[in-house]
Amino acid sequence: MLPFDSPRLIADIGTSYARFALEVARGEFTQITSLRCADYPDFFSAINSYLLQLKPLNVEHAAIAVANPVMGDRVVMTNYHWQFSIESMRLQLGLETLVIVNDFTALAMAVPRLSPSDLHQIGEATGVETGKQTVMGVIGPGSGLGMSGLIPAGDGWISLGSEGGHSSFSPRNEREVAVLRYAWKSFEHVSFERLLSGPGMELMYRALADYANKPGLDLTAPEITERALNATDPICEETLDVFCALLGTAAANLAVTLGALGGIYIGGGIIPRLGSYFESSSFRRRFEEKGRFTSYLKAIPTFVITAEQASFIGISEILEAQLRTIQATPGSAILGQIRRARSDLSPAELRVAEYILAHPRTALNDPITDIAKAAQVSQPTVIRFCRSLGCEGLSDFKLRLASGLTGTVPLTHTQVTQEDSTLELGSKVLGNTASAILQVRSQINRETIDRAIELLNHADRVEFFAVGHYGVIAQDAQFKFLVLQTFLWVKSTLSRRFSQRRARWKAKICIRRCWGCKSHGRLK
Repeated sequence: MLPFDSPRLIADIGTSYARFALEVARGEFTQITSLRCADYPDFFSAINSYLLQLKPLNVEHAAIAVANPVMGDRVVMTNYHWQFSIESMRLQLGLETLVIVNDFTALAMAVPRLSPSDLHQIGEATGVETGKQTVMGVIGPGSGLGMSGLIPAGDGWISLGSEGGHSSFSPRNEREVAVLRYAWKSFEHVSFERLLSGPGMELMYRALADYANKPGLDLTAPEITERALNATDPICEETLDVFCALLGTAAANLAVTLGALGGIYIGGGIIPRLGSYFESSSFRRRFEEKGRFTSYLKAIPTFVITAEQASFIGISEILEAQLRTIQATPGSAILGQIRRARSDLSPAELRVAEYILAHPRTALNDPITDIAKAAQVSQPTVIRFCRSLGCEGLSDFKLRLASGLTGTVPLTHTQVTQEDSTLELGSKVLGNTASAILQVRSQINRETIDRAIELLNHADRVEFFAVGHYGVIAQDAQFKFLVLQTFLWVKSTLSRRFSQRRARWKAKICIRRCWGCKSHGRLK
């Protein structure tokens, strides 16, 4: 467990509410606040509103779960209009680390840390004794239908990002077929999420009212649930019964898909509120009804997660793992070295240390004059600080610092938008450049590079051909290849013969090497 040098921001963003908390120690959450998403025009406004309440408290690291798949830098929420760039958001909020994860990926990571008092078992299955940790599944209806899995890996766990809620709904009886037909009037593809969610419960109520040839009221999911639990509306009672049965089908599908012998854990915003009703509902019976695999599913336990802060626990686990990964990056030990050396530094050097720990990215780019001014010390003090850490000077210190901070450089392309500030634009362009270089490094084929070097090294003539505006790149290559002291020729205006040939080539730039006039080859 890494030390908490400053509180960490933990957040869980749904389509209706955004929940925030500060983690001040492992599993210890304070300043818990819930904000209505509808009160804020965008993601930044909501999170910034919470952070402004904490001033002058400094937050460096944050992890946020969203009810949405997270792929790359751009996050577009499925059931709400918010969208944002992760890297731009980190810059806007002034954070050192910002981790965005799927909400059920985070909830799954909480399961191993939950105590028996945080769970309520449904059914009497005791599980399959395997002598080791086994796979677990997580499912839960709320604004959508979340699914995830947890796979043991060494001493830890790997949480699966899943969108299983969008798998196709499969009815089991005539009543459910009627629900499907009703849903087809609105949706070409009816997934489990279309029915196992807040909006899905409302659709199911209307479908069952139509099936019974009765007028349906304009009820919300909480109103349907309340009437069902109070037994004041037969259609609402039927709706909740079918809802629990369908959840049993979806949970069983997840269990057999993952081989979740460690159990299925149910979260989300709906089921934990049903209390004892869910225990006597059709859920467990439907969960076990799987034909030839009935005995397999009867052995798998099912639990309702009752812990109020379960999602925060999982988000915290993911942030902790990310920070450990960054710290383990070669060169990142310099920050830990600074923390350990604080007691041995002079008061002036300590001010330099505190500034760099609080603003490592800024210090990486600032000249010595700015660092000295910000730390309120002299420039020689900055140099002495660097040497006290075993560095030759400020340049050597920055190299070691940069090596550590690259662990947080995104490896995916960051989208540039018209709304970006100058700082954001510059950061994105440099970040994309770093990303491209790192991707090229991972794709380099040594044999191909060696072969190209051999061909170029033995050629007495090198020709560059370029298509269209790529002629500028060919001319740039011409200047770079002058060190070979080889005749270079660049041609951007293509001959008919070359134009016919290039139609068969994938490259837009061709390098042709020749030995006199007798033979030639080409690199492309």
